[in-house]
Amino acid sequence: MPEEVAGLVAAAQAGDRKAFDELVRVTYLDTYTLAYRLTGNEEDARDVVQEAYLRAFRGLKRFRGEARFSTWMYRITANCASTHLGKRRRHRHEELTDEVVDELHSGADPEASLEADSLRAQLQEVLRGLPPKLRAVVVLRDIYDLPHEAIAAELGISESAAKVRLHRARRKLREDLFPMPADDDACNDRDAHAV
Repeated sequence: MPEEVAGLVAAAQAGDRKAFDELVRVTYLDTYTLAYRLTGNEEDARDVVQEAYLRAFRGLKRFRGEARFSTWMYRITANCASTHLGKRRRHRHEELTDEVVDELHSGADPEASLEADSLRAQLQEVLRGLPPKLRAVVVLRDIYDLPHEAIAAELGISESAAKVRLHRARRKLREDLFPMPADDDACNDRDAHAV
C-alpha cells in the first residue's frame, strides 16, 4: 500500500488528475474517520475532509515525501478541523450513532451492551466538549496511538506542548466522566455517619 500511495503521489504531483482522484479514494476512509473523531459529527467531518483534500491538492507540489502521505493528510485534516471548529460558535447536540453496534452486540449480554453503549455515548459527549486543540491531541494519541513526537509534528507544536495538552485533555475527560463530590456534600455525609 505505501508503494502504491507513493506512486500515486508522484503521478499526481506530475499533474495526473486521475492519480489524485485515486489517492483520495485510497486515503478517504482514514481521513474521514479522523475528521469525524475531531469534529464529533458527520456534517462537519465532511466539510473538514473536503477542505483538507482541497488544501492537499493545492499544496501537493510542496509535499516532499519526508513523511508518509497519510501523516501529511492527518496534519492537514487536524488543522482543517481546528479551523472549522474555531469558526463555529454554536454547539450541536446531535447523538452520534455507531452503525456497527448491532453487529457487535448480537448475542451479547443486553445489560453489558446497554452499559457499554451508555459509556461510549458519555465518552463521545465529553470528548466533543473538549476544546479542539485538546481534542486533537487526545484523539491522535489515544485513538490513533501516535507517539508525542508525531503528534507534535502533525499539529505543528513542540513535543512538550503536545504532552501538556494531552495531560490537560485527559484530566478534563476524567473530571467530566468521574466528577468528585462537592466538599460540602462530603462533609455532610461524614457528619451524618458520625451521628
